[in-house]
Amino acid sequence: MNAGKTPRARPEIRKIRLREKFSTSELLAHAAQQARDRHFEDFLIIDVDSHHYEFDHWGEIAEYIDNRVIHHIATVLPTPSTILNAPPMYQEMGDRIPRRIHRKLEETPGRRHREIDVTLRYMDAMGIDYNVLFPSPMLNLGQLPLAEIEVAMSWAYNRWLVERVLGEEPRMMGLLYLPFNDPEACLRMVDEFGDKPGVKGFMVVAVHFKPVHDKAYIPLYRAIEERGLSLAFHASYCWDGDASARQLNRFLSVHALTFPYYLMIHLTNWIVNGMPELFPDLRVAWIEGGIAYLPFIMLRLDHEYMMRTSEAPLLKKLPSEYMRDMFFTSQPLEIPANPRVLEPIFEMVNAKTQMLFSSDYPHWDFDVPSRIFDLPFLDEAARRNILGLNACRYLGVDAQSLPLAKPKAA
Repeated sequence: MNAGKTPRARPEIRKIRLREKFSTSELLAHAAQQARDRHFEDFLIIDVDSHHYEFDHWGEIAEYIDNRVIHHIATVLPTPSTILNAPPMYQEMGDRIPRRIHRKLEETPGRRHREIDVTLRYMDAMGIDYNVLFPSPMLNLGQLPLAEIEVAMSWAYNRWLVERVLGEEPRMMGLLYLPFNDPEACLRMVDEFGDKPGVKGFMVVAVHFKPVHDKAYIPLYRAIEERGLSLAFHASYCWDGDASARQLNRFLSVHALTFPYYLMIHLTNWIVNGMPELFPDLRVAWIEGGIAYLPFIMLRLDHEYMMRTSEAPLLKKLPSEYMRDMFFTSQPLEIPANPRVLEPIFEMVNAKTQMLFSSDYPHWDFDVPSRIFDLPFLDEAARRNILGLNACRYLGVDAQSLPLAKPKAA
């Protein structure tokens, strides 16, 4: 043994010690203190982007796969990473941030699904009343070249989420995964799950190499709009599958650029091809791109449009004006040394009525509600709207009908 070094515990002993000390409530003790100090019990707070790890329940999810061949592949592989096209976990930070690595060790009472218990613990600690739950590894599934795999996996996951989680806990809501590589399968997904408890709409992962304005998706958008449901485009990253991104040599760079980049591609196509005019009542949100990219794309599109209006004949106003009617989530909120730098951005995107609080918990870069609450340029009405009431409008929820309803914004 090397002198001066403490021997590392045997794996089985270390696992027991980790289980004894791992607790979502304890990990978020500081967030809980912030919630008490700011009296979040008086605010309706809705987290529009939180995550879980479907790998933790893969045995349950796989049982919902209808295709026998795909079911066999999904159950015999030692890990579901391959069939879900999940890349190496570039985002992982090891024992420095244990929320992901040791999440499976957390003990729960066992009276209901453990996903519900673990999720409610983070919500209660932060002072969050309701949330929207998304998968994590599946966010890379859209890059898989086999559309039938994406369809089978998303169908199984959505059934599991609706039946085992959303249907059992009214504080948890869903924007279900759409297998965007198959437009007809997307439409079937809306028909099957659009009226299920807890389902508020549907989500497209931004890293899909499909143009969102393609005519094949028109029936899908129409179906979502007619049902009064919401549509979201959720950011993700792409490193290996994009030649330009392969020039980047650190995940720091990939995370900084590709999350907003793919959102900007779809957002540009959505606006320039007149989707807001074709579907004026469709509530659309752009999730997990932060807010720093928004002034750039607003100014850039307005500038180009004014010089080439004939190329966007469906538009009746500036691209930035359409963006001010859309919804954008707050996380990751890029806060500089002087937070007032953000004030003009909030004004540009009409944040008081269009920004949605999101935590992105339990990912390594998550935000707590105080990130919004503590911004010095927001008045109480803006805080209440961004933390919860805007989400009610986006999700089509009557705030006063919620059991945990809080005072309205002025």
